[in-house]
Formats: sequence, structure tokens, C-alpha cells
Amino acid sequence: MRLFVGIELPDAARNAASREADRLRTRIEREAPRAVLRWVPSDNLHITLWFIGEVNDARAEDIRDAVSVPFAVPAFTLRVGGGGTFPPSGDPRAVWLGLVHGGDSLIAIYNELAARFAPLGFAPEKRPYSPHLTVARVKQSKRRDAAVVRGALASAPAEIGACRITAVTLLRSRTSPKGSQYEALLRVPLA
Repeated sequence: MRLFVGIELPDAARNAASREADRLRTRIEREAPRAVLRWVPSDNLHITLWFIGEVNDARAEDIRDAVSVPFAVPAFTLRVGGGGTFPPSGDPRAVWLGLVHGGDSLIAIYNELAARFAPLGFAPEKRPYSPHLTVARVKQSKRRDAAVVRGALASAPAEIGACRITAVTLLRSRTSPKGSQYEALLRVPLA
């Protein structure tokens, strides 16, 4: 099974992020019609903390055990706002909305996951964890399209929505030709 650890957004915050993604999509499609982006469906909007990937059932149980202990990080307010691309220059591969508040708490959770996953042989990525909300993946674009995508993101509001984060979720991802579907396997409360 394919697993990852993430933060599920409450409906109001997810809907606000989805509305902003729709606004960005309309602008990008109008100004860069040849760019091909795969937009994340509203129901799938989340913040990834740790992508695990494909594991067998025994390994999944070890991961579940590692995640199941409540986190030391207290519940916090998350504010979504602004946006950008990965990478920040050159041809973009992902379009994201930023986090103007709550990023420090997400980094603390990530660091706690790193300590929990180390005995299982999972090492953190070499680049620092950068919390964000991916809204699209760029499949094809020209140099001019990259400027349009970044220009659209420059107009993203400073605050799109806010919500209270009270849990970390272990999720299963099932891929199909229609896209990914996520299933919450375990929700673990924050302190």
C-alpha cells in the first residue's frame, strides 16, 4: 500500500483554498493556454508532512505504530496565504499556496516524525522541509508560461483562509486513471 503522513484541512479552509486554486486556474488557462497543469481536486487538498511510498502490510503496521503516539506539538492555527512554485525559478513542477502562520508547528511535527521514523530506516529528505499546500502539478509549460504561472501566484491574497489543526493523519493513497483517492487510516491528536 502507498502511504503518507499529512494534515487534513477542515472543510472551510479546504474550500477557501479550492476557490483560490480555481481563480489561479482560470487566469493561467487564459494567459498560458498551452501550459498543461493537473489541478488537485478540492477533496484531495492537504499538507504532506512525510511521503512514505509503497510498503507491504508488515511495514505499514510498523509505520502505524510509529505514528500512533500523540504528538508533543500543541494544536495550532494554520493560515493559508500567498503562493509560489517548486522550483522557485526555471520551469515550475508544482504550484502551491503558502502558509503565513503555522509553518513552525508543521516543521516541529516533521522533526518529530523524523525521530520516530529513523529506527524504521526512513531518513528525512536532504532539502529542508518546506510546508505548503500543493494545488497543481505542472505537466508541460514553455518558458513564457512559467512567467505567467508565477505572475498569477504573485496576486494570491496574503490570507486565503485559516483553520485550527488538531491532528496528524496517516493516509493511504490509491491511484487510478481518474486520479488519486486518499483514505485516512489513523488520526493522531496533537497535544
